[in-house]
Amino acid sequence: MKPLQIGPHTVFPSVVLAPMAGITNAPFRTLCREFAEGTGWDAGAGAPATGGKGLFVSEMITTRALVERNEKTMQLIRFDAGERPRSIQLYGVDPATVGKAVRMIVEEDLADHIDLNFGCPVPKVTRKGGGSALPYKRNLLRAILREAVTGAGPLPVTVKMRKGIDDDHLTYLDAGRIAVEEGVTAIALHGRTAAQHYGGTADWSAIARLKEAVTEIPVLGNGDIWCAEDAVRMMRETGCDGVVVGRGCLGRPWLFADLVAAFDGTGTTARPTLREVAAVMRRHARLLAEWMGDEARGVIDFRKHVAWYTKGFAVGSQARQRLAMASSLAELDEHLDSLDLTQPWPEGAEGPRGRTAGTKRVVLPDGWLDDPYDRAVAGADAELDTSGG
Repeated sequence: MKPLQIGPHTVFPSVVLAPMAGITNAPFRTLCREFAEGTGWDAGAGAPATGGKGLFVSEMITTRALVERNEKTMQLIRFDAGERPRSIQLYGVDPATVGKAVRMIVEEDLADHIDLNFGCPVPKVTRKGGGSALPYKRNLLRAILREAVTGAGPLPVTVKMRKGIDDDHLTYLDAGRIAVEEGVTAIALHGRTAAQHYGGTADWSAIARLKEAVTEIPVLGNGDIWCAEDAVRMMRETGCDGVVVGRGCLGRPWLFADLVAAFDGTGTTARPTLREVAAVMRRHARLLAEWMGDEARGVIDFRKHVAWYTKGFAVGSQARQRLAMASSLAELDEHLDSLDLTQPWPEGAEGPRGRTAGTKRVVLPDGWLDDPYDRAVAGADAELDTSGG
């Protein structure tokens, strides 16, 4: 399969790591990148990262927080020395603020690629007109994209969005054409509506329809990619130019090694033993501790990953609980060493991980659906520290 071109950046395999709040920080991106490079299983011995074959996007950054130089936000945009291209996802609701944030990124050389989030389905965001609610207001969407592309100059700007608010208010085809007209470099579509959240099955046929409607720039597909075979099948069935992987790599950073093999045509698939998985878990926790500059904080942050890494293995609820309560690297090592690490890769290790919440009513501002072309503005408080797509 041919590489994906995002502006000046050649991406192979044509796979993008989706931004996920609290997940896709620099340590996790390092793990995914090492597996894409073929050094992942040896990385526990300290093998260095030398630059990614894929595109690994940061956690979502709110434009207001970036412009105001919020301390936490400035930490989140720190990239590992080996990360190229450096990719930031921005979330904004006000064209002027989005423009300021993008110009700041360019002027201070903070990133090499900017992605814009229009996929967040969280009620506290949509009720203010942000996230996946925003593309319904076509003129507001156009204004934000125009400010972003103009401010970005040489940096490519891409967009990630959903099908729409619900099945009666689909926006993705109109949004795709607006994105092309405003100079966006590529579009990623999550094949769900905001109302679906992360439940049900992603509608890959919508990705195919968007690809048919948008021929000028790459279209990427997102939703229900749990293994490399899913990615290949999505590209074959939809004709999309690349895929965006989110929940499929939770506790499975080696999925990127599988994706390289699948796109290279070798077809090899990682089936690690629990000992090999434990080594990756140890490295992940150590990277977090180093990145945070605090061992306890790093290990505590790692706790959320335990259930994903150990899914399918015969670990037991008490052992999982002990692992998820570790507060030091030594304690984590001790609990891992107490497991039966000789276990082979289990048959029940694949499938959905992370958020799986089903259909919910989308909360919107009063009158939001009255006119898709009015001069709407989203509330400033729609820029909250949240994520989704």
